[in-house]
Amino acid sequence: MAGHIQDRWYKTEIGPGGKTRRVKTERYGTGSRYRARYIGPDGKEKSKAFPDRQKRQAELWLANIEADMSRGQYLDPKAARTTFQDYATRWLASQTTDAVTQEGTERRLRLHVLPYLGARPMGTFQPVHIREWLKRLEGSGLAASYIGIIYTDARAVLSAGVDDGFLVRNPCASRSVRQPSSRRERVVPWTTDRVFAVRAGLPQNLRPMVDLGGGCGLRQGEILGLAVDAIDFEAEILRVDLQTKVLRQGLVFAPPKGNKVRDVPLPTAVSAILKDHIAIFPPVAVTLPWRTWDGPKVTKLLLFTDAAGGTFRRSTFNEALWKPALAAGGVIPVPRRGQRHASAPRDGMHALRHFYASVLLDAGENIKALSEYLGHADPAITLRTYTHLMPSSPDRTRRAVDALYTGPADRPDGP
Repeated sequence: MAGHIQDRWYKTEIGPGGKTRRVKTERYGTGSRYRARYIGPDGKEKSKAFPDRQKRQAELWLANIEADMSRGQYLDPKAARTTFQDYATRWLASQTTDAVTQEGTERRLRLHVLPYLGARPMGTFQPVHIREWLKRLEGSGLAASYIGIIYTDARAVLSAGVDDGFLVRNPCASRSVRQPSSRRERVVPWTTDRVFAVRAGLPQNLRPMVDLGGGCGLRQGEILGLAVDAIDFEAEILRVDLQTKVLRQGLVFAPPKGNKVRDVPLPTAVSAILKDHIAIFPPVAVTLPWRTWDGPKVTKLLLFTDAAGGTFRRSTFNEALWKPALAAGGVIPVPRRGQRHASAPRDGMHALRHFYASVLLDAGENIKALSEYLGHADPAITLRTYTHLMPSSPDRTRRAVDALYTGPADRPDGP
């Protein structure tokens, strides 16, 4: 058996004549009688106290410790008592992802995980706790896709906890725990008329934003961070190597999503629009930290700035400028006086990227090239999102099969 049992109510002394005898200690009758002790894998002594008449339980506890060690399933009792919240805090501090990703993860854990699972000791997690937590999330009204992201965050913390010895197995890996599934809604691209109607609803100095989204496929942060030196008018190339991001402390410059720096074809019409824009509204020098709030300062001549000469916050731009443009274009209702604009989750500036993808696919562009232009990490993402926007595919299929039936007249039995 690993370790030994100490009886703290009695001690052994050498009596007269050299004989040993058991005598009561000063602790006799008070506190826990037995102390089960063993040496853990880290070389440090561990122990647990048991009351009077529970020596057998102490022996069983030590036997289980020995069995766990032999099976490689030993868990340090102190680590097992660490709460999910304490461990998640340490886990977040050790992450090497960019600041924006860390802040998003921290916010989701703080709002949707810690209030339910934060106080639970790591070593006590069972699949039932995850199932009950997911049930509460599903009843909270959150979007299924967002619940899936929250679940992924919690699972990552618990998985790291297994690696670090804070729990034996990840309860999320149990067969009885089903990962939240999100039904991917089909993208319905805007019509050309809608794109130009919304464009007309923006102030003149911001209308080229629509051309960059709908004509070059840029994301909103990439448009807001577009600098003059990213435009090569001669080569008709737009180099997407920068975006603005929002941290808790403020705005920063950062690489594009997934660090996917890319070159995008600059259509002649969009090129002409940008040249006119630069001539009428000269770019403004904006200085922001690079990637993190304490990162080195970077200065860029931006094409689009707010009234104060600074870069836009996405939330401010969306509420004060984009939604009024949507209303002017007939996408959402014009609000009554004193009311806010309606929510438009499917009609943000990302809708321009969908329009761009639909135009290129309709023109016969291949998925791999489109994926590069959009800055997707994998062409499979592009295929899953936009394959239904390839209207020529069913037509090609019909023509190919029909051609088999239009052969010689003496072939009456089909192809």
